[in-house]
Amino acid sequence: MAVESKAFITGAAGLTLTADERAFLAAERPWGLILFARNCDTRTQISDLVLRFRDLVGRDDAPVLIDQEGGRVQRLKPPGWRRYPTGRAYGEIYDADPAAGRRAAFLGARLIAEDLAALGITVDCLPVADVPAPDGHDVIGDRAYSTNPAIVAEMARAAAEGLMAGGVLPVVKHVPGHGRARADSHLALPVVETDRATLEAIDFAPFKALADLPLAMTAHVVYTAIDPDAPATTSHRVIEEVIRGTIGFDGCLMGDDVSMKALAGSIDDRTRALFSAGCDLALHCNGDFAEMRAVADATPVLTGEAARRASAALARLTAPEQFEREEAVALVERLTAVAGAVA
Repeated sequence: MAVESKAFITGAAGLTLTADERAFLAAERPWGLILFARNCDTRTQISDLVLRFRDLVGRDDAPVLIDQEGGRVQRLKPPGWRRYPTGRAYGEIYDADPAAGRRAAFLGARLIAEDLAALGITVDCLPVADVPAPDGHDVIGDRAYSTNPAIVAEMARAAAEGLMAGGVLPVVKHVPGHGRARADSHLALPVVETDRATLEAIDFAPFKALADLPLAMTAHVVYTAIDPDAPATTSHRVIEEVIRGTIGFDGCLMGDDVSMKALAGSIDDRTRALFSAGCDLALHCNGDFAEMRAVADATPVLTGEAARRASAALARLTAPEQFEREEAVALVERLTAVAGAVA
């Protein structure tokens, strides 16, 4: 008989699970666990943490997630793990040679997948499919592959395929687009006043091209042309009309971190709001135990369409394929060396 889970992904405070966290995981059975630098020290420690989580929730396939993009967003860091390039570094290869750019994005992601799979981590919050605007906040910046939506779509596709070829699921983010935001949603609520036609032609376009991917993460951004009152994460109109409708995404949709300051109200109110809007999963990242409890209390059991989408996502996991590892390592080392020299 399948073990029932609740529709949230939780963080943890440190390198090992506390007694309170162990009891919480066993009782609440979240769908997944997300790791941050505070949770990562050695390979053995991470592998043990992953196994302990799965044992407590009673599911060998319980997803373990991480943000391992490269550049500024890399939770597994040197000296234990190699540095990875920014999305923009791959985009610059594309600008000179599109085929080489796509291959570079694929190989870089495939190498990341090798790192993650060895630890039991099965989901990476990559690729970034946001299209940065000239006056947008640099919270996206060089995390994006390009300012051209068609190139973003191609490169994000290549990175997603690299992850999946390595036995790791991608999470495309931040749907339907964070690149035009003039604020960092970790700290404040961005409001985008661009007309819908422009949004559809530029911001939404990469996500539409990637609508078949298994998992996506919302943007905590208000789009006044669609819903002036709520950010995408808690907007039924944005999720149903744009993400499920215009974009056509039928995969498993998680809200971005519910503890970010872009969202208003208590943690439990935020959690209920994102489920009411149509998100399949809540994501809570900071490891604050009182907040973890509040999210769990406001989260339903994973059932119905949300359960179908979550199961369909996990069904996309396959065994890692062979790849040109030496070529991938040389590419990544060359790109990061160039970046270091420029810095």
